[in-house]
Amino acid sequence: MTFSSAIKRQINRYRHAATKKTSYAQCGEDLIVEYAARTLGLPQVRHLDLGAHHPIYLSNTYLFYLQGHRGVCVEADASLLPAFRRHRPLDIVLNAGVGPQDAQLPFYVMTTPTLNTFSRAEAERYASYGRERIERVEQVGIRGVKGLVAEFFPDGLEFVSLDVEGLDLAILEAFDFASARPPIFCVETLTYTEDGTERKLGEIIAFMDSVGYFAYADTYVNTIFVDRAAWARRAARG
Repeated sequence: MTFSSAIKRQINRYRHAATKKTSYAQCGEDLIVEYAARTLGLPQVRHLDLGAHHPIYLSNTYLFYLQGHRGVCVEADASLLPAFRRHRPLDIVLNAGVGPQDAQLPFYVMTTPTLNTFSRAEAERYASYGRERIERVEQVGIRGVKGLVAEFFPDGLEFVSLDVEGLDLAILEAFDFASARPPIFCVETLTYTEDGTERKLGEIIAFMDSVGYFAYADTYVNTIFVDRAAWARRAARG
């Protein structure tokens, strides 16, 4: 796939000054997660990318794919999947939405694909700004997050990237932390607006705190959470 010069500039924008590593994420989240994983002593970073959007551009998981780690990318917009199959053939790619439980829901495809959402309220809010519009509405199958993790990660999961425009908290609340406890999450915790009235989603941060995760880092757009128990074990190892 040939990238436009604008996308190339965006990809090359984020350079880690000390290691000269390239970030493919929006605000360098993948480099932060990589550092946390290394600090935790994780030998692999099996990843679940929910609302994956693009295999490379603004991806929180592509860096780990390049390093030989493997995972599952879940994307509801079928038109975006061919790029995943070209650029990430060793990952599992699912054309589905993700939610608290299996269902069929209307999926609102926006002018800007990163804003695609299962939330009618969110879609209409985006459209109200004037620059976005609902291009089409499709019926898309939803995979419950608990079943998704059980099916594809029976031997463990290290990293979850979550960006599903409006359902993030509901998905986290449905996550079975007793059966599967990834040490690292990256979750979008900022609402999208065009008028400067964006809101930090403190309810997500509070929920993650309640299930034993602390905010390891925050890029304002996204928050990286680390399991407190895993972090304590790291400290005990010295």
